[in-house]
Amino acid sequence: MPRAGLSPDAVVDAAVAVVDAGGPGALTLAAVAGRVGVATPSLYKHVRNLAELRHLVTSRVLDDLAERLGEAALGRSGDDAVRALMRAYRSYVVEHPGRYGAMEQTATPEGDAAAERLLGILYGALRGYELAGPDLVHAARCLRSAVHGFAVLEAAGGFGLPADLEASYELLISMVTGGLSRPRAG
Repeated sequence: MPRAGLSPDAVVDAAVAVVDAGGPGALTLAAVAGRVGVATPSLYKHVRNLAELRHLVTSRVLDDLAERLGEAALGRSGDDAVRALMRAYRSYVVEHPGRYGAMEQTATPEGDAAAERLLGILYGALRGYELAGPDLVHAARCLRSAVHGFAVLEAAGGFGLPADLEASYELLISMVTGGLSRPRAG
């Protein structure tokens, strides 16, 4: 019988708290069990194994990120949408480096609602550039790579030079939006 109050969502909540406190490497079934006050085998009533728990954490982070990005881009288009999305993405990573770091960066299986929602938001923000097919995919990949790289380096303390970090990020945003606004060769 599952413990009263313990559910798959509660297990994921505890897993997210574990990675927020200790980083991605802290995520173990024993750590999660300790956080919710049960023996490790009790978790198997709610998740199959650590791999499934990691996937559930990834889905939660993708949901959270999609929520933040969707709110930022809502009602905006073109450069304005991309700027808002890039700022919101960066702030999420910097505010939650543990959970973002715990997110699986491999291609998420098709059918994962959280991944599809996030991709839809990225595509929506890029809609103002009249991109389609492979061009849209390339642009989404470049946008994600730029923000991910900058934000992960920032969250890890990777920018030690004295130049203004905000100015650097605004330059990155300008580089991305400028590149998206350029005509593409067929």
